[in-house]
Order: sequence, then structure tokens, then C-alpha cells
Amino acid sequence: MNSVDYSECPRQDSNLRTRLRRAVLYPLSYGGSATGDRVPGTGRAERPRGRRRETTVANVPERAPRVLVVDDEAVIRQLIAINLELEGFEVHQAVHGLDALAKARELDPDVVTLDLMMPGLDGWATAQRLRADPATARARIVLISARTRPADIERGQEVGADAYVTKPFDPDDIVDAVRRLAQSDGG
Repeated sequence: MNSVDYSECPRQDSNLRTRLRRAVLYPLSYGGSATGDRVPGTGRAERPRGRRRETTVANVPERAPRVLVVDDEAVIRQLIAINLELEGFEVHQAVHGLDALAKARELDPDVVTLDLMMPGLDGWATAQRLRADPATARARIVLISARTRPADIERGQEVGADAYVTKPFDPDDIVDAVRRLAQSDGG
């Protein structure tokens, strides 16, 4: 019987997000561009619908945590969305503050990732309005900004942010913050 030597075969990497981040996604957090080919079709990655978990109550499926990603830069918005989708979150996107307010009322997100520097209604004002509206006040907020001064981080706390991530960021930092906030009780 012939013996097959598998020592020369590459191992399959089960962590797709890590592979993508290293080669394609991570440079996008710096505002760069992907060096690889785009996914055919719309230019976007196929969007998984989120993992469904079974609860202990009558085996009723529980929905994946819903996240609203808000950034006026499409590349950054897609970077965050893709990383969250690969982790099983249900992700929706908004392109500016007013769009975020409308979508947050419609979608009732568990977490909102919010860029600070956007035209029109900036992230500061958007966060304040999200907190002031009873229909959106329960959403946890992750502010994302290149502003790193302690005064900016303090202002983030004042407007009701639950987390503050600075650019350039590692996508894992966003995923970790969103996961932590989505699992907390919001209180």
C-alpha cells in the first residue's frame, strides 16, 4: 500500500478574518487601499447573515447582536463591517450622522460604531442625539477617531460613549469593544 506524505501540504487556516486582515483588511484602517482583488459583483464581500445561537428557552433562536457602523469614509466603514460580519454580528451601515439617527430608530442596534469627524452632523452631536432619544438611548456607542488627546476622550465620555478607539486601529480592537458592549446589559 502506498503511503502519502502530508508533511508538505499546507494546513488550512480556520481563522479567515485573521488571514484577510493581514493581507487585505488591516491596511484599510490607515485609509490605504486593498492590494488584493475585489470580490466579483458589487465589489463587496458576501455578507453572512450572522450566527444563530440556540437559547435554553424552548430552543428559540436568538438573533445575532445588531451593529450600526457609521463612517463617512466607505473604506473604513467596510473594513469595520467586514470584520464584524466575519465574527457573526448582524451589521448595518450609515454614511453620516443624520443617516445614523434614522437607521438607529429603524433598526434598534445593540451597538453603534461612530466616527467623530464627519461632515454635517459630527460624531459628538450624533452620540448626544442617540442618548437623548428614548428610542435609541439603549444602544452602546463606540467612538472611533484619530483624535487622541485626553480632552477628546473625556468629551467622548461626556456625550455618552461606552468605548473610544483611536485611529489607526487594529480591527481586533473594534471587534473586542463591540463584543464586550454587546454582551453587557447596557446598564
